[in-house]
Amino acid sequence: MSPRPSSFAKGGETMSIHETESGYVSGSSSDSTAPEIYFTKPHLAFLNRQLQFLEPQDILRWCITSLPGLFQTTAFGLTGLVTLDMLSKMKIPRPQMVDLIFLDTLHHFSETLALVDRVRSRYPLVNVHVYKPDGVETSDEFSQKHGERLWETNDELYDWVAKVEPAQRAYRELQVAAVLTGRRRSQGGKRGDLDVIEVDEAGLIKVNPLANWSFQQVQEYVKLNKVPYNELLDGGYKSIGDWHSTQPIKAGEDERSGRWKGQQKTECGIHNPRSKFAQYLREQEQKKQEEALQKALDSLEVSG
Repeated sequence: MSPRPSSFAKGGETMSIHETESGYVSGSSSDSTAPEIYFTKPHLAFLNRQLQFLEPQDILRWCITSLPGLFQTTAFGLTGLVTLDMLSKMKIPRPQMVDLIFLDTLHHFSETLALVDRVRSRYPLVNVHVYKPDGVETSDEFSQKHGERLWETNDELYDWVAKVEPAQRAYRELQVAAVLTGRRRSQGGKRGDLDVIEVDEAGLIKVNPLANWSFQQVQEYVKLNKVPYNELLDGGYKSIGDWHSTQPIKAGEDERSGRWKGQQKTECGIHNPRSKFAQYLREQEQKKQEEALQKALDSLEVSG
């Protein structure tokens, strides 16, 4: 089955008969139902074969000219910062400017939040859209709503409320059709065979412009171009996420080995198949219904 069109972009109205019969649609036509982005599997495979030989800057230029609704998702890791700096040097005019989406889980290191401010100062033309867990503004409010240390008591739920749901809300509200990510093959784990372009189950296009780069190449670019970076990197960290699931790593360890130390987990949730979370939500809803039913039965027994 071919990847289906993105469900995050606005659809148009019905095409006229002569347009559908010709097989072509004018870019200026106001009544086109043609999807904004659509790749067949052969086309996607062809693009990946071609793009894997290009430098990241060339991949980014292709993205800007080819992908409407393009944003960059970032937690301000080193690779994402390199992507941001490369884009800033391309002198991209609006509306082609690539805005950032930052998922503030409310559990980031203070150094990460300080970096966000430095990035805004260094790249004033870039909009940073911040999305937090629904209905809360602080970590205290998060704990009050979801319980203490949710990442320990219910890791799946934590991923959903802190990362996956805010990401989906951002994609919907901003009409995101494609995103740039900071994933690389050299990060190991499930990322070892990463393609430059992927299409997820909902049709969202994910582009990994630095997929071929090593951590050393990323570091060299940061130093050469004086890119602002997270101060924790000077303290033995390489991959930085939430404070409760991130540790420094030892020499020789994989780049992301400091994330979820001692667990089988290698991804935070936003890069996992969405069906996994759909199933999880169904199970949670079923559990709630069963608990409500049991409560009602207990009430009947007491009243009887």
